[in-house]
Formats: sequence, structure tokens, C-alpha cells
Amino acid sequence: MHAQQAMHSSFENWQRSIQSVCGNYETRLAFNSTLFIGDVYAKEHAGLTLAHLKTNAGQISRKAKTGRDDDRYCFLVSQRSGCSQISQNGRTVQLAPGDLVLMDSVGSCEITPQGLIEHASLHLPREDVLRTLRNDRSLFGKVSPRCTSGRMLRLLVDQLYLSEAGIQADACEGEAILSAFTSLLGPALTQREQQAEITDSIAGNSLRRQARQLIDESLSHPNLTPVALASRLQISVRQLYRLFEEQNDSVCRYIQRTRLQRSASDLANPNLRRESITAIAYKWGFTDSAHFSRAFKKQFEQSPKDYRALAIDQ
Repeated sequence: MHAQQAMHSSFENWQRSIQSVCGNYETRLAFNSTLFIGDVYAKEHAGLTLAHLKTNAGQISRKAKTGRDDDRYCFLVSQRSGCSQISQNGRTVQLAPGDLVLMDSVGSCEITPQGLIEHASLHLPREDVLRTLRNDRSLFGKVSPRCTSGRMLRLLVDQLYLSEAGIQADACEGEAILSAFTSLLGPALTQREQQAEITDSIAGNSLRRQARQLIDESLSHPNLTPVALASRLQISVRQLYRLFEEQNDSVCRYIQRTRLQRSASDLANPNLRRESITAIAYKWGFTDSAHFSRAFKKQFEQSPKDYRALAIDQ
């Protein structure tokens, strides 16, 4: 009883903290409250506020107010670890570690973690961002990692994230740091939009080949997911699914089928006969030996053990 009360209190503390630091957000749990992880706090760096967030919540959302929203800030969000999805103004972006996204403090939004995530959220005065972008663009979008301005923004956020809190800065230095962030946002977001247009024009076969090549290179990583893959390809998850559906396949089936093929090749290799079946399964990204055995038998109509014995005997 006392443990349940403590967990309930912990979730309530999270709710109060996130609303105090980030605004009027509500949290929906992904699991029982006893499994909830939530930590959020803010620190001042050279006159700028940087919020640190760590959680495995199911969703963190903010509804648009019927009256006036808290329109003081925009948030430059850095995905520090894990993967998540953020939706605002009818648009959705997928975030992998290292990605940056600009979010508006006005209007509804939803943050959907894919497991445990960490975010660093830099508060930028909304009026400064609007002035820099000349009011001609939505204050929501992913920052391009391929252009110089996007890479510099990431370096600046990383520097603030890793530095000690309470860095003293005079007014001139604080204004210069703020100006650096807002000035780099314009070209970084423009470049991102241009890249999105280019990506949309790429032929499906070419993009599908890129997806397959990236899968082949990443099979050993257990966290190879459609969300992470789509982010690395700079496309939406739905577009990734469509690439494989066009050939009556699915991205998840392709990943598992390729992992099974690599595993079968190793099992049939006499030079690897001393390597355990479990070690080979883990080598190619499987994390559950029982699931691996079932999937392997379904694919090859033999257990991994029988497949290996027959292949090496032949």
C-alpha cells in the first residue's frame, strides 16, 4: 500500500514538474504506474533555459486553449536518447538520437515516446524566432542534419547540455548566444524543407534500395525499428511502409527475413560450428532465443539445431 502511494505521488510530482517547466502538458501512461519513469528539471545556461526530460510515458500532449496560449517561447528540442514521434499543426516528425526539432508553444501538440527517451528542450523567445523567420513559416519542423547551419545548431545545443548550469554571461554575450541560435534556425529549416521535396521526387525503387542497404548494414542492432530507419532515411514511417507494400512485403518482415537468412548462413558455416546458436541469433539482432527458434522453424521448416546438423553434414 505504501509503495503504491509512493508511485502515485511520484507520477503526481512528474505532472506538476512538467507543467511548471514546459507548460500545460498532460501525460498518459504506457504501463502500470509502478513501471513509470519520469524526471524533468530546468537549468539556466548563459541566460537561456534548458529543460532536461527523461520518461517512458505513453504520450505527453497539450491541447490548444480556447483563449490565449502561453506564447512566450518556442522550444528547440534535442533527442538525446531513444526514439519518439512529435505531432503539431497537422504535421508529424520522427526523432532519433541526435535529431533536432523546433516546436511552437501555441496550439496542440503530442509527444509519443518509443520506450524510454531523453530530451533536452531549449527555450527560445517566440518573438525573436518569429522575427528571424519573418513570420513566413510554421514554427514547427525538423532541423536539417545535412547543412552547416543544422550541424552548428546541434553543436551549440550539445555544448549547453554538457556544460555546468549557472554559466554567467553579461547582457551582450547572452544576446549573442540567443542571436546565434535564432539566426541558424532559418537556413536549417529551409534546407530541411528543400530536402523533403527532393526526397518526395526520388523514384520508389531507388529509395527502396537505400532502405534495404541500410537494413543490411544495421541487422546486428536490436533497436533497428521502422521509426529509426525512417528517420535515418529522412522520410516518414508511412512512406517507408509504402515502399515495401508496393512489392507485397513489409519492412518488419524484410528485417526478420534477412536476419534469419544471415543466421542460417552462419549455422551452415563449418568454421562457426563452435559458436552457439544463441550467440548467432544475438549476433544478427534477435534478443529472444525462443522467438528466434520459432521464427527460424517457420521460415526453414527445421529447427536451428537440425538445420545446422544437416548443413554441416552435407
